[in-house]
Amino acid sequence: MNDWYEPQRAEVMRQLLGMNKIREGFQPLGGYGLKNRIVRFIDLVRTAMYPHVYQEEISRPESLESVVSAALAQAGALLYGMCCDVQGSYQQNGTMSAEDLQSAATHTVSSFMEELPEIARILSTDIRAAYEGDPAARSEQEIILAYPAFEAISIYRLAHALFRLGVPLIPRMMTEHAHRITGIDIHPGATIDESFFIDHGTGVVIGETCRIGKHVKLYQGVTLGAKSFPVGEDGVLVKGIKRHPDIGDGVVIYAGATILGGDTVIGKNAVIGGNVWLTHSVPEGEVIYNQLDGVSV
Repeated sequence: MNDWYEPQRAEVMRQLLGMNKIREGFQPLGGYGLKNRIVRFIDLVRTAMYPHVYQEEISRPESLESVVSAALAQAGALLYGMCCDVQGSYQQNGTMSAEDLQSAATHTVSSFMEELPEIARILSTDIRAAYEGDPAARSEQEIILAYPAFEAISIYRLAHALFRLGVPLIPRMMTEHAHRITGIDIHPGATIDESFFIDHGTGVVIGETCRIGKHVKLYQGVTLGAKSFPVGEDGVLVKGIKRHPDIGDGVVIYAGATILGGDTVIGKNAVIGGNVWLTHSVPEGEVIYNQLDGVSV
């Protein structure tokens, strides 16, 4: 085996390095090291927002200030380092100096931290929506700790803030972490208003350009996706266009429903039944129940 392998290794290595050549100015991201930092960052931010729930050790009320302060400091340091690494790897031809990268990372950390109180406020409406929308819920703490919907939505809201700040890669890795552990796939580019609840949650997909209003409730297996992917003259998928539906305030979408298309609008307070397939808009207050063609009552 060694006699066969050794003569080939140098050539195989040369080809692989050529295929994975790191251009000048491109910095390695660290693979699972980056993933681990992202998971730790999420835990730290949620500890700062919910110290009674997420802190690793129970502490006295008078020590909460130090717990929150330490969590924010550690989360900020992690985000700063990740932003420097990721932004550096995405820059074209090394156009940003080290000083520029550090300045951009500092701005991102500062802007993100300033948004945390508002994110926490919106999440409180999501928790309340879950408590009021699920008769099995016994407490808000139970929702935070035991509901996959809160796990996915809380991570999405943090990722969405970074997405809007123009941070590459990190927001997508955050929501993919949530996807992996909950089965709920929310793109960080989606726009979701307050009081949002996903019951059960497994198999839910929410696309990048989807817009969801207030007090919307989804059940498991719902897809808010794209009808098709247009291709340009060069044969490459057209990007940056509206591909996913808009969901109005107060809409309820039951299990297994599929709603597709960037020009599809589900009107306020509409109800979409289970396993419905929709590629057209639905008026305000309409109830759609037919599985095949969306006949309403």
